[in-house]
Amino acid sequence: MSDATSLSGGGHATLQRPTRVRYGVIALIFVITSINYADRATFSIAGNAASGELGLSPVQTGFILSAFAWAYVLAQIPGGALLDRFGTKKIYAGAIAIWSVFTALQGLVGLIAALPVVTMLFALRFMVGMAEAPSFPGNARLVAAWFPGAERGTASAIFNSAQYFSLVAFAPLMGWLVHSFGWRSVFWVMGALGLAATALFLRFIHSPARHPSINTAELAHIEAGGGLIHMEDGGTGAGRVSTFTWNNVRQLLANRMMLGIYLGQYCINVLTYFFVTWFPIYLVKERGLNIMEAGFAAAAPALCGFAGGLAGGYCSDLILKRTGSLDLARKGPLVAGMLLATLIIACVWVEAEWLVVTLMAVAFFGKGIASLGWAVMADVAPKQLAGLSGGVFNMFGNVAGIVTPIVVGYIVAATGSFDLALVFVGAHCLLTIFAFTVIVGPIRRLELA
Repeated sequence: MSDATSLSGGGHATLQRPTRVRYGVIALIFVITSINYADRATFSIAGNAASGELGLSPVQTGFILSAFAWAYVLAQIPGGALLDRFGTKKIYAGAIAIWSVFTALQGLVGLIAALPVVTMLFALRFMVGMAEAPSFPGNARLVAAWFPGAERGTASAIFNSAQYFSLVAFAPLMGWLVHSFGWRSVFWVMGALGLAATALFLRFIHSPARHPSINTAELAHIEAGGGLIHMEDGGTGAGRVSTFTWNNVRQLLANRMMLGIYLGQYCINVLTYFFVTWFPIYLVKERGLNIMEAGFAAAAPALCGFAGGLAGGYCSDLILKRTGSLDLARKGPLVAGMLLATLIIACVWVEAEWLVVTLMAVAFFGKGIASLGWAVMADVAPKQLAGLSGGVFNMFGNVAGIVTPIVVGYIVAATGSFDLALVFVGAHCLLTIFAFTVIVGPIRRLELA
């Protein structure tokens, strides 16, 4: 059956079967975001072997691991502004290429005698964090442009769930590379994958209105549902108006709805960063698992978070289609998911290791369901400030990557236990619910003054 079917009669109207180019776009974004998270984790996987060969102390290793988060947070607003100024395609493609090059360069550390190892590693990790800053705001812009409102929850959940898929897909690959070819090979292979992803991005990512494979029926479907199909068609360079003005930033930070969304994302990420930083240590120190057992145990919550993320996005869009209520569609799964995530506190009173892992898995399933922040951003960001809004949002969210490891470390040092640390994390799940249900108010697109 052909894509177009002519109608006989008085006119020459043509019914088109909509193409599904947007599905290919979100699939490619998912792959690239998986590589993005894998590149963040390269030193976590290769770090033990690298530290031994390069003579790094635990303190030096800690500083190197922190370099990414500092740069990533600091570069969010500039990265979002660049997306608005020059368009998603140029800035995002450049970001992938740059972070891939800096990832690959880490494999050369220690081979150039004149360059201090710690300084070089810190600088390269810092540059990876800076280069990755436009990635998630870029994802949000692409979802806003390519998907109608009733599909944004699922689309956003797909790219956001890449953080869990990346651990499952790339951690074994990177571990095998370290074992078979040495720690340097991890950085070179991941850098090469990133450069290949850059070529794919440039080949297949275009504005909906200019994509060579889309037909008018799919364009009409996207636009009728609120998709911003002309977002990327405003020209580039001097043809665009700069969005990084203090007045624009002030309008975002002075809006109650936006502040509630930013606070909610920060609170959700407290759970994420506890898992990626302290959870394996908790399993070893508090629960007596060996490092191999802890590695396998950590995979279960990651898989559950991946499943929860997809389920949350699907349920959100289903609710929106059936009720037409954006508030119910976004806030309903978020509240349910965060209530499930508070089960992390129950680990304080549980003795059996299997039950601890089960509770953590359920908590991460709930966290995945609640991870609708990027869908909300696609719903509310001002049309002129999609990149800047996403940058501010991601900046607030990733401050949790700096705060959580430090606070948990102080709690454990002061009490000799993780009990209060788990309460600290669980309390943020409840604060997320408060932020979205009390502070945010009705979810609607922000109009600039």
